[in-house]
Formats: sequence, C-alpha cells, structure tokens
Amino acid sequence: MDASGEAITVWSYGLAGFVYAAFAIYLASGWRAGLRNRALFSAAVFCALWGMAGLAYALTGQTVFLAGGMLADLFRYGGWYFFLLVLLVPDSSREDRLPNRIRWLVGVALALLLIGLAAQVMVLLGMNDFFPPMRLVIFDSLAMAVFALVLIEQLFRNVSPDWRWGIKPLCIGLGGAALFDLYLFSDALLFSRVDADAFNIRGFVHALVVPLVVVSAVRSKDWKTRIVLSQRAALQSATLLAVGVYLLFVSLAGYYVRYFGGDWGRAFQLALLFAALLLLGMLSLSGSMRARFRVMVGKHFFSYRYDYREEWLRFTNTLSSQDGFAEMGRHVVKGLADMVESPAGALWLKDPTERFFAQAACWHMPASSATEDADSKLCQFLLDSGWVINLEEYRSLPRRYDHLDLPVWLVEVPNAWLVVPLATGSEMTGFVVLSTARTKIDVNWEVNDLLKTAGRQAGAFLGQMQATEALLESRKFDAFNRMSAFVVHDLKNIIAQLSLMLKNAERHRDNPEFQQDMLATVEHSVERMRQLMMQLREGATPIDSPRGIDLGGVIRRIQAAKAGQGRHLEIDLIDKVVAKGHEDRVERVIGHIVQNALDATENGGRVWVRLERQGDHAMVEVGDTGSGMSPEFLRERLFKPFQTTKPAGMGIGAYESFQYVHELGGKISVDSAINVGTQVSLLLPLFDAGVEMGADLDSERMHEESK
Repeated sequence: MDASGEAITVWSYGLAGFVYAAFAIYLASGWRAGLRNRALFSAAVFCALWGMAGLAYALTGQTVFLAGGMLADLFRYGGWYFFLLVLLVPDSSREDRLPNRIRWLVGVALALLLIGLAAQVMVLLGMNDFFPPMRLVIFDSLAMAVFALVLIEQLFRNVSPDWRWGIKPLCIGLGGAALFDLYLFSDALLFSRVDADAFNIRGFVHALVVPLVVVSAVRSKDWKTRIVLSQRAALQSATLLAVGVYLLFVSLAGYYVRYFGGDWGRAFQLALLFAALLLLGMLSLSGSMRARFRVMVGKHFFSYRYDYREEWLRFTNTLSSQDGFAEMGRHVVKGLADMVESPAGALWLKDPTERFFAQAACWHMPASSATEDADSKLCQFLLDSGWVINLEEYRSLPRRYDHLDLPVWLVEVPNAWLVVPLATGSEMTGFVVLSTARTKIDVNWEVNDLLKTAGRQAGAFLGQMQATEALLESRKFDAFNRMSAFVVHDLKNIIAQLSLMLKNAERHRDNPEFQQDMLATVEHSVERMRQLMMQLREGATPIDSPRGIDLGGVIRRIQAAKAGQGRHLEIDLIDKVVAKGHEDRVERVIGHIVQNALDATENGGRVWVRLERQGDHAMVEVGDTGSGMSPEFLRERLFKPFQTTKPAGMGIGAYESFQYVHELGGKISVDSAINVGTQVSLLLPLFDAGVEMGADLDSERMHEESK
C-alpha cells in the first residue's frame, strides 16, 4: 500500500471508529431501557471496534489487526441484524411466541454469522485442503450484505405509513452502506482481488451512516414501531432474497469457470454472466413464474392466502378506472382474474330485453357469439346457489353441483376454469368465465368467498352503470323529442304557406308569374320537407293487434322498389310462410336492413334476401358483400340508439327494428366482418290463425264487458 493509500485508510477507519465510539458513548450517557436501545448500542460498539481495528492495521500493518477487523466486521453485521430484527417484531408479540417470519429471519442471520465465523477460523488455522477459506469469507460477507438489504426492505415496507417518516433515514443509511459492501465483495469474489480504493474508503462510507441513524433515533421516540405485515412486502422481500442467492451462486460459478478455464477462463466467465442475467430477466418477466412465487409465499408464510385490504383496494381501483361501459366490463374480468392468477376471461351480461345473456366484454379470450337463456339451468343454478362453479371439480365430482347440465358452448370454451356469478340483490346481472390459472391453485372456501364477494360488488357496479346508461339514453330521447318539436313547427309553417298558395290559386291560376312563383314555392317546400324527413323517422306504435303477413309478397315489393332506384336485389324464397306482425312495420324493418346492405355495398357487389321456414319461426336472411362492421361495433354499439356507421345517419332505424322484433317474440342476429360482408338473420314467429283468432275474440269480449 502506497503512502497516499495508507493516509486515506488511516483517516477513513479512524473517522469510523471515532464517530461510532462517540455515538456509543452518547447512547450510554442517555441510557434508556428497552431491547431496541440495547440492540442499537451493541451495533454502535461493534462498529467502533471495527473502525479501531482498521485504524490499527493501517498504522502498523500487523495481520493480527486485520484478523481482528474481519472478526469485528462480522460482529458489526450481527449487531445491525439484531437491531433490525428487534425493530421488525411487533409490539404486541411476546418473546416466547415470535412470528414464524421473524424466526425464519433469525435463523438465516445466525447461519450467516456461524458460517462467517467458521470461515475466519479456517483462515487462521490455514486449512486450505478442500476449499480456499478466504473465498468463503468473501462469499459470506457478500451474503451478509444481501441479507442486510432484505431486512432493511422488510422493515421499510412493513411499518405503518405514519411511522415510515421516522424510519426512512435509518433505512437510507444502512441500505447505502450495504450496497457499498455488496459492490466491494462481489467485485472481490469475481476477480479474486480486493479493490484497494474501495477498501480504503469503506470507513468513510460507514461513518456517514451515523448522522442518519441519529436522525431516525430522534424522530422515532424509543423506536416504538408499528409493524403492519403485508403479503406484498413479504413477496418482494422473498424475491429480493432469491435474486441475491441467485447472484451469489452465479458469482461462485463464475469464479470456478475462470479458475479452471485456462486461457479461455475470462471469456467463459463473461458468457456465463450474460447467460445468467438473461435467464434472470426472463424469469422476472414471466407471469407464470411470478404467480407461482406469490402462491408459494402466501401458502407458506401466511395463515390466509390473501391480504384482503390490498385485494379490495386493488379491485375497487380497477373498477373505478373505466372509460365507458365496455371498458368497465373488461376491468371487471381483469380484476376477478388477477385474484386467482387467471390469464384470460370473458363477461356475459343480460341483454336489454332480459331474455338471455350475451358476451359483453372479453380480456385475452376470443370473442364469442354464444348466448345463454335467462331461465336456463346454468343461470338458475348461479342465481339460486350463488356458487362459483369450478369446472375442473365439476368434471370429476358432478354430484356436488346437483348434476348440473352445462351448456355446450361453455364446455367448448378453451381452458374454461371458473364461472363467477355477478348478482345484485335477488337478480343476476351476469357472469364471468375465467381461464385456467398460470399456476396450480386450490380453489378452497377462501377463494370462493373472495370471488363471490367481489362478484357481488362487480354486479352492483355494472348495475349502476347500466342504470346510468339508461338515463343517458332517456336524455338523448328527450333531446330527440325536442328536435321533433322544432321539425313539427317547421312543417306547420310549410303547410301554412302551401295552404295560402292554394287559396290564391283560384284567383291567379291564369297569371304566368303566379304560376312560376307557385312552382318555385312548391319546389322549395318539397326540398325543405325532404331535408326534415332525413332527420326523423316515423316511430308510432300501431294500436291494432298483429296479423298474418305474407313475407314473400313483402320481399317482392321491396325488390321492385329497389329496382326502381336502380339497385339489383337477389331474392330466394325457399318456403311460403306467413309471419305474425304489422305488415307496414315488418316491411319497414326488412326494407331498412336491405337499404343498409345496399348502402354498404358498392355497385358490382351482391345483396340478397333468403326466406325459409325454421321450426316455429320464419327466417329472413339479408346478406351483402359490402364493407362490414367491426366486432367492437357489433358488441358495443349495434342496436343501441344514436349509434350508426353512416356519416349522415342518426342510428334510430336499427334500434327501432330491434325493439319491434323482440316485441313480436322474434330475434335478430348479425354476423359481419370488415371488408367481407354482413349477414343479418331475422327470426319472426309464424302466424297461427286459430290461436290469434281466439286471442282477438277474447280481447273483443273484454272490451265489450268494460263498456
């Protein structure tokens, strides 16, 4: 060691020994009873001894002081371990009944201290037969620095937020010193030599810890901690420990690769280091690996699997961070999936007619067009029992579910695992199908209770959102009605203008100027009315009861009307069927669908209508090869008021058609793809003359009796 290096070492370790000695004297002079104060005093004493031994070695160069400094360094770590472990023990714990987590940490600390002590004894005795003892000393010192970081991180994350302000300087000081030691000993282990510059200033680094410890001591008032054990903190601490052990193993392996690798040793060492870091990054980014680690920590370190406060705050924040109804559906699925480490899921909600459930949102799961009737066995079971259906358990023990028959579409869902009901009061809003978890999870009573409770909260959120959307739609209809009033007012003015013109026509019928002005007025009035009619559609509900309708004749009239407009419509009337409804409204519904198909299809494309009988219904299929619609539009906007893909449309026609068809007891389904085309299947109930005539007679008799 040169003269400048000796001077730096003398000042560095001398300063550390003096500062820690002064701190120990201060603690002894103002002695306060309590295990925490005694632990801090012992740590300060061992730090002072370590600094004095380093100073003696720098002044004399005697190896006995170097050995004493190494032993004092070991006990210095032991003193800080003792202090940090005492801080980690909650005030309510008794000394004879420490938490299992604290006992485990104490065991690791004692093991590291004993290994370090044995390694130093081996160095003193010169035992080099099986393993270089100095390598073991450095390896143990590196491990002690890593474990010190684990204890510091555990302390900082487990204290209550109001006490974290007091403990923060202590954690910063000790954490910085441990990080410095981590660098020093990892460098020594990798390159088989101690960095002289880092070793010389080590005393300065550790002396800087004292002011921060003093600040924490003043803030903390006898170190009365309030420990709040968190599963997330335990998981992060376990992760940090695992990473530290992994890096220690890689460092040891790198040393032997370089030692036995000859001329290629350094190249092999660098390749091993790169491969190890790449593997660590892959494991850190693996969702399934994180899931297994969380399950392992929750299973072996806690009596309950979940930190309910943490889970509830996260789930509530997930539900609250939505932008619209569709986004909220995805957030509901994701929130429930995160509770059981599921990577995918989908949400089925009751449609506006409350007759069936359809998929409303999906998260990493393919979209499905399957629907489930509201009165099906699956829905009744979910509503009556409120159970979470475990499909894996159902396949092995179906008797636990009263031999429930699952629908075919649910059985065919890839990797379907859990079915979680979403209920509000005595009504079921929907249900969520979750995919198989990333890791093996025992779906016990705790998991079931958490999912059922979260499902009820999600059902309440969705019900509130549906009510909000209904209110918004009502407000839109109010605005539409106000707009209608303005249009009616304009129509009244036009009628008044035309009426006045007709009155004057008797007197001025032979006046060429009047005739010219009359033609201009009529042309202007027609143009104004045409513009008004583009804004509105007649939506009056007929007051007469449904009658039999010849759908073939309706389709032929629509074909003839479109031919007059210069558009070709292919028709295929397979069966002659008579459907139930109001002829003018059914013709308007089919005509609206056909017009949409023509608008979406350029000249040269095909638009067709096919009619056939399908059981107790008549099916009218309208297809085209036009631009199509996206899955998002089909799922979230189609058949809702004021939603349209047309630049000048108002989105009233499709909504009106949907409502009227369902009033008749029919159904509309749509299959569409972008740039491929659209197929709209319209199911209408068949007309039964006997039943309908009996219903009409009963209606007339009740009407006569009421007079």
